[in-house]
Amino acid sequence: MAPTPFPAAVLWDMDGTLVDTEPYWIETEYAMAEKYGGTWSHEHAMNLVGSALLDSGDYIRVHMGIDRTPQQIVDELLDGVVVRVEDEVPWRPGARELLEDLVAEGVPCALVTMSWQRFVDPILRRLPEGTFATIVTGDRVEFGKPHPEPYLTAAAELGLRAEDCVAIEDSNTGAKSAVAAGCTTLCVPHHVPILEGEGRVFVETLAGLDTADLARLVRA
Repeated sequence: MAPTPFPAAVLWDMDGTLVDTEPYWIETEYAMAEKYGGTWSHEHAMNLVGSALLDSGDYIRVHMGIDRTPQQIVDELLDGVVVRVEDEVPWRPGARELLEDLVAEGVPCALVTMSWQRFVDPILRRLPEGTFATIVTGDRVEFGKPHPEPYLTAAAELGLRAEDCVAIEDSNTGAKSAVAAGCTTLCVPHHVPILEGEGRVFVETLAGLDTADLARLVRA
């Protein structure tokens, strides 16, 4: 039997998929609510998972009830989470190992995150240089997830069709973005549920998966 062909590229979400930084964001949100006399809840925090940062900033402004602009909110959020991630990068189980195996097998990888570059940089410094062939951050696109632009941009920068790429996502917002772009999407739910749907393949964890396993899963 011929081996299952590998995907043309793998496009990785970051928060909740490659690293578990959602708790850092949530801690910073609660600290901001306390600082400015606002109100916040776990439900509100979960509603932001996978969203573009300025959209999150506007949501926080309205639902936290604080007198800050979306841009000010995003800047302060980034200040808080960058300090935390510079201290420790919390990798998701199996994610770094799968990423390393993909690179070793010659499968191009892209990072497609709604976080901004200054938050991404401390994480990239923990990986070998050139691990990602291209990086699409939230401050590089006009429309963030769930719009398909982030994934279409990554595929285009790799010189590929999104239809030939596999995305890895942990949120429904991110999965909607990837599927709308045309990617087959490996869904690894973590903090929030992901709805079933066409183009979505589900696993509980990336732990123990290698490149061949990934190829078989998305072509099953």
